[in-house]
Amino acid sequence: MGLRSFFDRIEPNFTKGGKYEKFFPIYEMVESFIYTPKTVTTAAPHARSYVDMKRIMTYVVIATIPCILFGMWNTGYQANSALATLGPDAMTGWRIAILQMLGITMDPSSLFGNVIHGFLYFLPIYLTTLIVGGIWEVIFATVRGHEVNEGFLVTSMLYTLIMPASAPLWQVALGISFGVVIGKEVFGGTGKNFLNPALVGRAFLYFAYPASMSGDAVWTPVDGFSGATALSVSASTGYEELAANGLSWMNAFYGVMQGSFGETSTLACLLGLGFLLMTKIANWRLIVGCMAGMIGFSLLLNLIGSETNPMFAMPWYWHLVLGGYAFGMVFMVTEPVSASHTNVGRYIYGALIGVMVVMIRVINPAFPEGMMLAILFGNVFAPLIDYFVVQANIKRRAKRHV
Repeated sequence: MGLRSFFDRIEPNFTKGGKYEKFFPIYEMVESFIYTPKTVTTAAPHARSYVDMKRIMTYVVIATIPCILFGMWNTGYQANSALATLGPDAMTGWRIAILQMLGITMDPSSLFGNVIHGFLYFLPIYLTTLIVGGIWEVIFATVRGHEVNEGFLVTSMLYTLIMPASAPLWQVALGISFGVVIGKEVFGGTGKNFLNPALVGRAFLYFAYPASMSGDAVWTPVDGFSGATALSVSASTGYEELAANGLSWMNAFYGVMQGSFGETSTLACLLGLGFLLMTKIANWRLIVGCMAGMIGFSLLLNLIGSETNPMFAMPWYWHLVLGGYAFGMVFMVTEPVSASHTNVGRYIYGALIGVMVVMIRVINPAFPEGMMLAILFGNVFAPLIDYFVVQANIKRRAKRHV
């Protein structure tokens, strides 16, 4: 039974002159959000495809499931490990109270205890993002007379996964508001934005509140626990010192380290990438370009070397597993709206981001991470890249017919 039939049974003529008629625009938006809209082409000529907006967005959300599940476990593991180090005096807050009330252990060796503890950090951030961002979506859809589409489901999930678990909820709300309104809606909404809304919101928080968003300190959500991130250690003393700090390459690949909620596990990101490539939601040319740019520029800096900057010596395979590189490459670089649309342009666009992330990490001493800014930089140049690719094709074809 559709929503229309359900409401018509409760209130006859719900859609035509009933006393609840004034709520019909909101009802239409909700129905189109849950069900596939009936506004499809009915007369030739037209092209048909089983892949519509709803299916694309649903597939992307499904692809993030490995990152979500591992993020819950890792966040809980890092928090429980910190609590074990700090002792009973650090066991304060409503999350600890809930765990103790339910009798759930906070032993870092407990899989279930880690997942539940991490879930208590994930849920408030996601609900805040969904509610605040959803309100902005409904407001703009109501004013413009448009339907609420599924694009925000992906934005809300990606935004949640790139946030640190320790982020205050008011900052979460502020960031998603900026991302939705300034990053998307002012340009016309889904499909018309040239910047990734989730990254716009995250970048706004980075520049507005750098002390809590820069990544210079470990994002373990336990009061009194502090330390340096893997990229900060590499920038100051070299990546070789990561082993002395208890972080092997394999642990970094699995994601057993501090960081933003869903970005730490390269393995989880690659599982999501496999699903996106299998369903043809992600374009493989963007991945090839991004990897080629990162590997090529890393090898060049390794060859050049530096006596004062230890980041010059970091191999490409460490760049792959540290920070948000893998997550950004899989879920942000492949985002079809803000990326290049030509095949050649996709290689160039991906390579530009791959080069920029290494350049920011290595040459810029003020910012240990680089993927977020590199992707936003690529977003800005994507239309220009496509323009030159198209113009080159036109000139080449014109020469054939001279």
